[in-house]
Amino acid sequence: MTSPMPLNFDLTGHNTLGLRASTHYARRIEDASELPELFAQAERDGLPVRLLGGGSNVILGEHYEGITALMATRGKSLSEGADGAVLLEAQAGETWHDLVTWTVAQGLWGLENLALIPGTVGAAPIQNIGAYGVELCDRFHSLDAYDRTTGSVVTLGAADCRFAYRHSVFKEQPGRYVVTTVRLQLKRNGEPELSYRELSGLGSVDHPARVMDAVIALRTSKLPDWRVLGNAGSFFHNPIVSATVGRAFGVANPTAPAYAQADGTIKLSAGWLIEQAGLKGYRSGPVGVSERHALVLVNYGGATRTDLMALAEHVVETVQQRFAIALKREPELL
Repeated sequence: MTSPMPLNFDLTGHNTLGLRASTHYARRIEDASELPELFAQAERDGLPVRLLGGGSNVILGEHYEGITALMATRGKSLSEGADGAVLLEAQAGETWHDLVTWTVAQGLWGLENLALIPGTVGAAPIQNIGAYGVELCDRFHSLDAYDRTTGSVVTLGAADCRFAYRHSVFKEQPGRYVVTTVRLQLKRNGEPELSYRELSGLGSVDHPARVMDAVIALRTSKLPDWRVLGNAGSFFHNPIVSATVGRAFGVANPTAPAYAQADGTIKLSAGWLIEQAGLKGYRSGPVGVSERHALVLVNYGGATRTDLMALAEHVVETVQQRFAIALKREPELL
């Protein structure tokens, strides 16, 4: 097994929020076959274990008295199928955006709308990442995961993963599964997904690179670069409310974005709610609400989880008082 890193390993550079954080032990996992031994050793030593990929959708505490396993497995391959179908298989430690750009360079359609999302491949199905009209579940084929309950490797299909908006079985049973390999269904003769309003003006598109470039331009114009200003992207889910609540909200706020869902519910814009509540650009010490996008909370430097959660609570309470709508946090507390 890979040797453990030094005691009290600094994790400040291992989370995109840049929060001050450390772990008692850290272990870099370069092969999924190391996982059973890791958990067995941790059990013998009486230490808890948590997994960390790119640290892009997590909120780390100041110190973790256990082992943080840093997923660093690498590898990707393509299998050609009938009628231009291509099965992509990628290891959990691959960087998501790098994988997207690699598939686009191969002329493959499917992931171009999901460009520039930070994090690793293994984290993508946990969050069921999505952007600009596409969710991971739309391209999902299957995945392999180490099941800590049974001590075996299992293969899960889409139904097993129970995907929903920013949700999966991995959130229902946190800590049980360690995703090791993800398989996605792509196409060589695909068509662009341009249903998102800001992509609809692209017109005729004959290569996925054009969509990817447009998505990258949109994301960089709206979202601060986490490498410059610590953030986790969207900090709150877009709230989904009942038809009754949605209709009443629309009457009271006729200019507010609202999107009817297939089940009759209505999805509202969390960013709009926060901005209309007067919090865009709001700052509290080392943390604040981004001046560029109200849905993003940022770390101006030196912040801890305590600072960030106090800001998040203020945002939730302010929106609740102004609109009677409850916001829910998106990043996971580790």
